Amino acid sequence: MKKNKFLWILFCLSAFMTLITGCRNPGNPSQTTKRVPLEETTVILDWTPNTNHTGLYVAIENGYFKEEGLDVMILQPSDAGSAVLIATGIGDFGVNYQEDVTLALTNENPLPIKAIATLLQENTSGFAAPTTKNINSVLDFEGKTYGGWGSPTEEAILRAVMEKNNLNYETLNNVDIGTSDFFAATRGNIDFAWVFEAWTVIESKLRNIPLDYIPLKDLDPAFNYYTPILITNHVTITENPEKVRKFLRATKRGYEYAIASPEESARILLKYAPEINEELAIESQKFVSDYYVSPGKPWGSMKASVWDDYTQFLLEKNLISTNLNAEDAFTNEFLPQ
Repeated sequence: MKKNKFLWILFCLSAFMTLITGCRNPGNPSQTTKRVPLEETTVILDWTPNTNHTGLYVAIENGYFKEEGLDVMILQPSDAGSAVLIATGIGDFGVNYQEDVTLALTNENPLPIKAIATLLQENTSGFAAPTTKNINSVLDFEGKTYGGWGSPTEEAILRAVMEKNNLNYETLNNVDIGTSDFFAATRGNIDFAWVFEAWTVIESKLRNIPLDYIPLKDLDPAFNYYTPILITNHVTITENPEKVRKFLRATKRGYEYAIASPEESARILLKYAPEINEELAIESQKFVSDYYVSPGKPWGSMKASVWDDYTQFLLEKNLISTNLNAEDAFTNEFLPQ
């Protein structure tokens, strides 16, 4: 009996080890499990890293992209801008603006790009001036010097808001200052500029430099357009739609994390962009996290009316000669449910 019991135990142990081995290496035991390689994916930013982009960096740091099978690299744009780089396939996905996409799709040779998500649900940009410049509203623009980046749509918006208030745009001195620092420029002959509230206005508070700020969205409903947005090219949409879905699933998780944990997310951004002032990153993140989603709306979703309103404005100002169908400009098709 003892011998039979001993043999029975050996049999059970042998069967158990066989079962474990079979679970680890299904099929031919001489074959090892192959690891599926991650799909290389390039994202090109619209500007230097900032809190508009935090969700992307969170998705890298927390492994959300890898869980979707994507190996994501984030690059800063060249002088050509992200739209051209995405259109030509140099990048898979890009951060851009509704303004640029609208112009790119209505010129003589439309770029093969499409918006697939918005990163902010409202336009958080506007005109800002140190309080010492005495610019409290559009009514104070006459005779002042504006520092801009030389865009035709920029000039059209300035002209439109001034003429709407019966002001003479020709009295405004419009100077191209490119990427010059706002605070340095306004210490000189520049009176006001177009800035992002989540960055320059937050920085002004930290530096104790009082500003007067005029939100662009308050000047005309058409100016509450989507900025920034995520874009991709037609080839990716047609030939690899699942990649778009994977990318957006992971990206959404990154932004949801940033909404729930602004300070922790800011520190992740700082890990990838250590040149940013830590206090500015944290305070900016606390502000902008409130704009990543709107109550009752899915993350990244866009409305045709927002695209149509801005297109109509450009048509009225003769900045574009061709109407743009919103369905050709954006899609919500790939957004996570």
